[in-house]
Amino acid sequence: MKRFSFSLQLLLGLAVGVALGFAARIWDVAWLTETLTRVGQIFVQLLKLAVPPLVFTAVLVSVANLRNVNGAARLATRTLLWFLGTAAIAVAIAIGIGLLVDPGRGVTIDTGAAKAVDTEGAGTWLDFVTGILPTNVVTAFTEVNVLQIVFLGAVLGAAALAVGEPAKPFLDLARSVLELVQKALWWVIRLAPIGTAGLIGKAVSTYGWDLLAPLAKFSAAVYVGCFVVLLAVYPALLAFRGRVSPLTFYRNAWPAIELAFVSRSSVGTLPLTQRVTIERNGVDRDYASFAVPFGATTKMDGCASIYPALAAIFVAQVFGVPLGVGDYLLIAFVSVVGSAATAGLTGATVMLTLTLSTLGLPLEGVGLLLAIDPILDMIRTATNVAGQMVVPVLVARSEGRLDMATFNAPPQPLDDERGVAPRAPEPAVA
Repeated sequence: MKRFSFSLQLLLGLAVGVALGFAARIWDVAWLTETLTRVGQIFVQLLKLAVPPLVFTAVLVSVANLRNVNGAARLATRTLLWFLGTAAIAVAIAIGIGLLVDPGRGVTIDTGAAKAVDTEGAGTWLDFVTGILPTNVVTAFTEVNVLQIVFLGAVLGAAALAVGEPAKPFLDLARSVLELVQKALWWVIRLAPIGTAGLIGKAVSTYGWDLLAPLAKFSAAVYVGCFVVLLAVYPALLAFRGRVSPLTFYRNAWPAIELAFVSRSSVGTLPLTQRVTIERNGVDRDYASFAVPFGATTKMDGCASIYPALAAIFVAQVFGVPLGVGDYLLIAFVSVVGSAATAGLTGATVMLTLTLSTLGLPLEGVGLLLAIDPILDMIRTATNVAGQMVVPVLVARSEGRLDMATFNAPPQPLDDERGVAPRAPEPAVA
């Protein structure tokens, strides 16, 4: 397999998975479907295993690394503003598509069956705000509450900045753990071609047209919305604001986008995203060590902007609830501000329930979309990860922190065993 690049290996895994999935579905080969399911589950489980230590140490170290960056406050502010701005553009596009195609109009499906889905008390603003603060540090990690882990990492990183020299041993330990976790996760990522075959094969063999038919218009709207952002909004921003070639950017970023599509996890893709951002797109190492982990847990144009906006319109039309201008503005507000609720994990149920509960729409609508969520989550996560690389490139370019020689050079291979992320310089002593 070393004769093939990592990107080509992923494509081969994708092709093999589709072929095996169709074979299992057409000839009703139960053992093949079960095998594909298990392979995909093991791969995702391995990715999720690294999530708590990876998110905690990545956020902690990224905040601490701001000490090494000149104009850190300005960079952090510009990054956050770009996150919010691109999210607003994405949700506006989603609302426009929703108004144009009416994804829920004329859909006749059994809404009664969805009532069995337990969404009571999930995704409200109160849950979101109170859920940020952990009641128990250990529970935040054992239950993989990424939002709470992000909070703990950010607070301890800021505290380490304030303490200065006494915090140096703690930061050294955090950096060591981060490097160890990323190295182990890179080994898992090298198994992505096999995991891709299992995940795609399972999706093809399990979700047929009979399931997609009632929701075909909605599914198409989600994919169209994501493609508009991927192929029109991001390229326009790169070309006109960043003054860099969109084609070169996507050539460099493709392995991370491809892995995000099949793994459906922004956090699981984080090591590859950071490596691509630095080694291929030429973003300054110190800045990227902050911006990429920050984006992997908060920058979700697919899951937090496009999908919940279209889903809210779909649910409102299915249940016959009219939406006014104020409701659409509220959708935009929730989508932009509530991005962190998705927290980089597979699926966007929390963000969807947050949007529906804010609008007063039936939470049973979540159950209508759960069956096809894996199919939609692929393009959503790919859009997320692309945005998480676009913003650092734009900010780095405007701040003189983008190495154009690296950006325009032939893509560096990603098949070696080097560390996934570079070691950042130790913070200066206060």
